[in-house]
Parts: sequence; structure tokens; C-alpha cells
Amino acid sequence: MSETILVTGAAGQLGQRVIHHLIESYKVAPANIVAATRSPEKLATLAAKGVITRKANFDDAASLEAAFAGVDRLLIISTDALDTPGKRLIQHKAAVAAAVKAKVKHITYTSMPAPDNSLVTFAPDHLGTENAIKESGIPYAIVRDAWYHDNYMHSMPHNLQAGKWFTSAGDGKISTISRDDCALAIASVLAAGTTGTYTLTGKQSLTPKEIAAIATEATGKPLEVVPVSDEQLGQGIRGAGLPGFVADMLVSADANIRAGKFDIVTDDFTKLTGKQPQSLKDYFIANKAALTA
Repeated sequence: MSETILVTGAAGQLGQRVIHHLIESYKVAPANIVAATRSPEKLATLAAKGVITRKANFDDAASLEAAFAGVDRLLIISTDALDTPGKRLIQHKAAVAAAVKAKVKHITYTSMPAPDNSLVTFAPDHLGTENAIKESGIPYAIVRDAWYHDNYMHSMPHNLQAGKWFTSAGDGKISTISRDDCALAIASVLAAGTTGTYTLTGKQSLTPKEIAAIATEATGKPLEVVPVSDEQLGQGIRGAGLPGFVADMLVSADANIRAGKFDIVTDDFTKLTGKQPQSLKDYFIANKAALTA
């Protein structure tokens, strides 16, 4: 394959894993991969492997156009600009516009499940970006990543230590998938130039009580699910010192689960990779040390 693939956010956790799978799982030559980030000095390890590194700042249209020059397939990993409403969508639209100017042949974008039917605070960013890509006229793949297993690593160790998990998700269900599995599927899309819209999920949807039981089974630590209101949850998260936008985002995610809007299971991961996704149980077992630290 001689197509040039550019990955934005290449210093981030998802970007690093996508590039890993391009090289290791799909045998793409490092010289055909461009890793782009605001701080290319963070990419020295990739550069040493022969990956091309470029500066790309989503707040600087000229830097995006320069970075995308000569690129065939572009991966836009959604940015982390969540603190200012609307900022992320502006950044993404700038990237799509730069891709058009650079005559990129294919765009892949990391979205979220059902952004057109979601209570999650950042869903409009994803929906707006999907629409901008469709309107660009460039062939595309939208890869909608479900909530990561990995997200539980932020709060679950504390929950297990306290023996209580406060949630406003009620008996709603969510299907989660590991970040690494998402990276593998995204890499497969980039390597093949696949088009279409795909939703990456686990094999089953689970309630908070079922997730708690899996955490207990994996760690040996009891965990009680404590139902709270959205308001109580938000107050608790803010009380723990997290910023307001993070509290609002986490509360909106629980509300989305409670409303049944994250209860989505597909076999798109297997269609793209030929593999089965790692289960939440196996993920928790693999990360037992961190969960019980």
C-alpha cells in the first residue's frame, strides 16, 4: 500500500494505539504514516521508527493545511476541547475544510454512538462534525466509539475502595469497549480505505449492578450501587474537585444510560477486524492491580 495515512492527535492515547496497530497489526510501512500533533517533540519514539511527524494545531487553519499536504487518508480524532461549548466543533470543521483544500481522498472520524439521539453534552460536536464531513464531498468513514472500558479506571478504583458506586443511571444499560479495540478497528478502516458508518460496542449491554458484580468478581472487593439523582451526582462530582464541565458531562452520560440511549450492541467491530472485542470482565481482570491500588 502506497497511500499516505495521517493521524491527528498522534500523541494521545487513541492516536498512539491506532499507529501501533497500523504498523503491527496491518503492516503499514512507517514511511507511509504521518503522525500529527500540536507538540511533535512528543513523537520522538514514532519518528525513530520511521513515522513522519508534523505539527497540526486545530486552532490554526494554516498549520492543518500544511500538515495535510500530500495525504491520501486522514484520521480526525476528536479533540479534547470540552471546556468551552462549541469550540471542538469549530476545530473539527477547520480540519475538514483543510482536508478539502489539501485534496485529501478519504476522511475517517472518531464519533460516538447515536449522536443525533443523545443527552450527552458533547453529542452536538460529533453530529456537527459528521455532517461537515458528509457535506465535504470526500469519501469517509465515521467510526462511532462506544464508552471505553478504560473510562471506568478513573472512578472505579475509588468506588471499590469505598465499597460504593454513586450513579444516576438507574437500571439503564450500556455496552462498552476497550480503547485498544477501537484503535484496532480504526486502523483497519485506515489501512483498507473502508467507507461507511460503524458503531463499535462490546458484545452485551450491562446495568450498573451487573458492572459492579463484574468488578467484584475481578477484584474480590464488594461494591454496592447507590442510586442518586442527576443533581446529587453533579454535586458529588463537583465536591470531589472536578471542573463543572466534567461534572455536567458525566451526569449527562448517566442520564443517557438511564434513558436507554447507550443500550446499543453491534457486530461492527468483528466486521472490521475479524476478531471478538475484549469483554469488560477480561478488561477488569487484566487491570486488577490498578483497580485495587
